[in-house]
Amino acid sequence: MTPRELRADVPGLQESAYLNFGAHGPSPEYVVEAVSDAVADHEFNSGTDDPYTTAFAGYDRARERVAEFIGAEPEEVALTESTTDGINRIATAIDFDPGDVVVRTDLEHPAGTLPWQQLEAQGVEVRVVETTDGRVDIDAYTEAVADARLVCFSAVTWTHGTQLPVSELVDIAAEAGAFTLVDAVQVPGELPMDVHEWGADAVAAAGHKWLLGPWGTGFLYVDREVADTMVPGAVGYRSVTEPTAAELTYEPGAKRFEIGTTSPGPHAGLIEAIDAIESVGVERIADRIETLTDRLKAGIDDEALLSPQAHESGLVSIAVDDPEATVERFAEEGIVIRSLPHPDAIRVSVHAVSTAAEIDSVLAALEMV
Repeated sequence: MTPRELRADVPGLQESAYLNFGAHGPSPEYVVEAVSDAVADHEFNSGTDDPYTTAFAGYDRARERVAEFIGAEPEEVALTESTTDGINRIATAIDFDPGDVVVRTDLEHPAGTLPWQQLEAQGVEVRVVETTDGRVDIDAYTEAVADARLVCFSAVTWTHGTQLPVSELVDIAAEAGAFTLVDAVQVPGELPMDVHEWGADAVAAAGHKWLLGPWGTGFLYVDREVADTMVPGAVGYRSVTEPTAAELTYEPGAKRFEIGTTSPGPHAGLIEAIDAIESVGVERIADRIETLTDRLKAGIDDEALLSPQAHESGLVSIAVDDPEATVERFAEEGIVIRSLPHPDAIRVSVHAVSTAAEIDSVLAALEMV
């Protein structure tokens, strides 16, 4: 499949210049059909088949497909609703004590800030590593994590579109004895991804952005050996080996972080979305995004461009005086982008399914700002 053919399969891309994939990627028609087909199969056949057997078989297929895609084993994957959900499942599985230190950067999405902010009420210190232009100073980071219990950072920053050196940051934190948690939501479907190469204890992500999957398709990787030492903060019949047993025995690996009844539909759609992305090829997608973002950056004044000139991701942040008003003005021109709460900027998210004409429309609209 080519990027052009994939675009043709997405009804939501036919009416406007949609350039907000960093927030949400509209799904191809067959992805939505896979969701409805899974729900229909579960609901219509539940009179003759065990609905739990049907749902669990769907969960297993989704775990296997996600694991294959991110370079993990199925037992290292838990199905969640979102990246935020995955991060919270890790946050609530660690028995923090007053005085424990959590380290994050100042580049994190609220998914990577709010769970730690809540822990502050329990006496946990949240240490924020200040950054410059979307970059982490390694010396400052090393000092900050020296006595940390947990470290959380993004693989690709939502504010600048920069790639952080995940493996290096993981190694430094691990050397200090800290648990490492990576927010990778801006990676799958946009860039190649291998969680084993990263070496983190846990990686949270979701399929509703660059993978063009449905909402509700989060997934959480947890290193198998690490997972087996953790006690989830919430428990349900999917978390344990035998729900009615007198003694609580958690599922081996990451499955212990799944809780109870959830619709089999969204993750059935995610399987279809991953298949579509892989039919184009992630490397091919990354190359196409680079071509288009290079075209966009070439037309932006250096002082306004907040993302790196050299390609790192499809997220391109541009400083403007009034981000929200600019987004509204772009919408009037049929261009969908978003504003950022910090810095004062708009963010254009360019996918392989985007077109050169859409990039040119952004540049033309910028001239009117």
